[in-house]
Amino acid sequence: MDAMKIEDGFMVPTYQRYPIDAVRGRGALLYDQSGKEYVDCMAGYGVAILGHHNEYVLGAIREQIERLMTCHSSLYNDARAEFLERLVSLTPKGLDKVYLGNSGAEAVEAAFKFARKCTGRKEVVSMVGAYHGKTMGALSLTWNEKYRRPFMPLVPGVKFAKFGSLDSVRDAMSGDTAAVIVEPVQGERGVYPAPKEFIRGLRELCDERGVLLIFDEVQCGLARTGRLWAWEHYGVVPDVMTLGKGLGGGLPLSATILREDLASKLKPGDHTVTLGGNPVSCASGKATLDYIAGRRLWERAERLGRYFKSRLEELKERHRIVREVRGLGLMLALELRFDVRRVLLNALERGVILLYSGRNTIRLLPPLVIERRQIDRVVEVLDEVLKFEERDRGLV
Repeated sequence: MDAMKIEDGFMVPTYQRYPIDAVRGRGALLYDQSGKEYVDCMAGYGVAILGHHNEYVLGAIREQIERLMTCHSSLYNDARAEFLERLVSLTPKGLDKVYLGNSGAEAVEAAFKFARKCTGRKEVVSMVGAYHGKTMGALSLTWNEKYRRPFMPLVPGVKFAKFGSLDSVRDAMSGDTAAVIVEPVQGERGVYPAPKEFIRGLRELCDERGVLLIFDEVQCGLARTGRLWAWEHYGVVPDVMTLGKGLGGGLPLSATILREDLASKLKPGDHTVTLGGNPVSCASGKATLDYIAGRRLWERAERLGRYFKSRLEELKERHRIVREVRGLGLMLALELRFDVRRVLLNALERGVILLYSGRNTIRLLPPLVIERRQIDRVVEVLDEVLKFEERDRGLV
C-alpha cells in the first residue's frame, strides 16, 4: 500500500509532510515500511513522551479496552476516577479541580472560557511569540501572524505583551483583564525559557490586580524540562495550568487544572466535550503518570538533556552555521543562520527525525526514554549534515 499517495489524495493539505511512512516503533526508534530505522526526535511533537510501544502503558490500554472503550462524563467511570486521583496527587496543593479534553488546544480553550466566567472580565494578555493552538480561542492567543491572518476576525479581547517584560504586561493590562497566559518555555517560537524574574514578577503582578495566571504546559510539562512541571524551575504556582501532548501516553488526552474556588463558579453545561475523559485514554494517562513518577523521569530528562545540550554546544563550536543552543531538559533547540528545511531532509535520509521552529531553528523533543547512544547518533548525523550545508554555502 502506498500510504503517502493515498493520504496526499484524500487529506486536506494543511500539514507540512515528511517523506516517511512510519509503520511501527519502539522506544525512541521509528521504522518505515521498508524497515529503515530512525531516531525519533519529533515524538509526535512530544506526544510519545514515553517512546513508542511502551509495554507498561500498552498493558493498561489493553486491559481497559477489554472492559469499556467509551463512557461520556455524564456517567461516572472507574478509569477516569483513577486517572484524576493520580493527576491531582502530582499537582501542587490548591490546583485540584480538573477539566478533561482531548488536545492541548482544547485545554487552552477551556482555560480561556473559565477565566472569563470565573472573573466576569473579558480580556486576556498573551505573549509575543506565544503558541497555544489553532482552534479559534487558542489561535486568538497565538502570536504568529501566518496562523492568524487567514481566519480573522478572531476572538476579541486578546492583547499581546513582550515575553520577558513585566512593564509590557503591565501596560497591556486593564480593569477588564481576566488572565495572563504564558508558556514557561516557548516551544513553537524556538524553545525560549522565560527569565525567572519575569515569571516571579507575573505572579506578583497578577496577585496585585486580581488577575488569573495561566501556565500553558502542554509542551513543556510532564518531566520534559527536567522537572515534573516547568513552573518548578521558577517556584511559582499558577492559578490554572493546561496539559496535553504526552499526557495520554500517545492517546488523545488533555487537562485544564484550576483552583477549587474558581471551579465552584462553573455550572453544568458551561463547557463540555463528548470524548473528554475517555476511559481508554484515562487508563493510558494514569499508566503514563505512574511510569513518569515511579521512575522519576524528570531526573533522567535533566541528566540526558544536560548531556544532549553539551553535545549540541560542541556542534556550535565546530560549525559557523550554528547561531545558538537553547533549552531545558529534553526540550532543546539548535538555531542556525539559514533555513533548516534542507538540514531536516538530509537528516531524515540518514535516519534522524527532527522538528523545526520557524524557518531557522531545529527543535528536539525526543522521548524521555531516549538512550545516550541514540543522542550520540543524532549529534553525529547533525554534524554530517551541517558540514554538507556549510560546504554547499561556501562557508568552509
